[in-house]
Amino acid sequence: MLKINQLDLKFAVEHSDFPEICERKGIGHPDTVCDAVADACSRALCKYYLENFDRVYHHNVDKAALVGGVAKPEFGGGMIIQPQYFLIVGRAIHQILRECGTETKLEYIPVATICLETQRQVLSSIFRNLNLEKHIQFDYAVRPGSTDLTGVFDESHHSEEVPLANDTSFGVGYAPYSDAEKIALEAERLINSDKFKDECKGSGEDVKVMVERVGDKVGITVAAAMVSKFINDTDEYVSYTNQIKEAVLRLATEIIPERDVSCQVNVADILKKSLIYLTITGTSAESGDDGEVGRGNRSNGLITPCRPMSLEAVCGKNPINHVGKIYNIAATNISREIYKRGEGDIVECHVKLLSQIGRPITDPWINSITLIPASNVNFSSIEKIASEVSEEFLSKEHLIELRKRLIAGEEQVF
Repeated sequence: MLKINQLDLKFAVEHSDFPEICERKGIGHPDTVCDAVADACSRALCKYYLENFDRVYHHNVDKAALVGGVAKPEFGGGMIIQPQYFLIVGRAIHQILRECGTETKLEYIPVATICLETQRQVLSSIFRNLNLEKHIQFDYAVRPGSTDLTGVFDESHHSEEVPLANDTSFGVGYAPYSDAEKIALEAERLINSDKFKDECKGSGEDVKVMVERVGDKVGITVAAAMVSKFINDTDEYVSYTNQIKEAVLRLATEIIPERDVSCQVNVADILKKSLIYLTITGTSAESGDDGEVGRGNRSNGLITPCRPMSLEAVCGKNPINHVGKIYNIAATNISREIYKRGEGDIVECHVKLLSQIGRPITDPWINSITLIPASNVNFSSIEKIASEVSEEFLSKEHLIELRKRLIAGEEQVF
């Protein structure tokens, strides 16, 4: 059921009187690491299934956990006392009974090998200063799925069929990003870019950006794990944190120039007592901080308590019929396309999609779209845009294309 509603302009985030808050957990944050690994494991399983069986089999590997270790960093180096521990948990088809002429043959899928290799590949791509042999241990606990859920999945695997929803669940999306959201997302991306890391070697990958906006004033607080081997004393530490602060402020003048922006980095530091955010590996997970899938960024890359938001853990879920994944991505993409086609006539668009287990995912139980029109815009004109985009993006062809992009890693999921 499609329902399109109008919301008054005063409810738009940028016009609101209440303080706006948003957050971005960077790629090296323990929660984001779990998201990245879980989704990479799902994609790796999909690719193996497709290459060897020409279809994707049932799986969900969305329960990863990163258990923090114990470390003693110090200027110029330090010691890892107990390594981190990474565990991927979930369900996946391990064996296939294949017909070979008049005989049947049982073929095994190396789920453990795929998951363990993927963990190593992802962490290697994230961290510059994490030794995979000494600083972390890898493990897995992935078992076969239940009969009822694999049954629903098996009705959905052929590309020419409409997938059936695996759950009664919902997905949420909105567009566009507010100024506060833009700077939260882009500041983290800047700090963790290869270019910035080359310039600021003392900066680790575990970065969190919190942004608050009241009126035109935007306050940014950055928590950045610093890497001990590049830092010989407190002065060097301060120099590196100032480098981060200056880079964020320069970025703000480029992307939100009309805002009055301030930035602080590692505000919990007590320099006189050398109580600072110093790490050996570039992540707080080396010494007590833990991570889990779904505790960090939503599928649009942010944590946004001032927006409609789902708590669904998107990463690691299968891209065929798991609506907890598909509907959150689809809702975001629909809202962005509606806003884009509005060409200034739409101030904000919010989309909520509700599924029902066993129902075709092309036919949501509820499809709720809320539009905030610009001043003096006829609502019926933008309502038509919303209806057309929704129909297009929930078509069988478009959802199958979305599946392919998810498997290829071409959609933002954290």
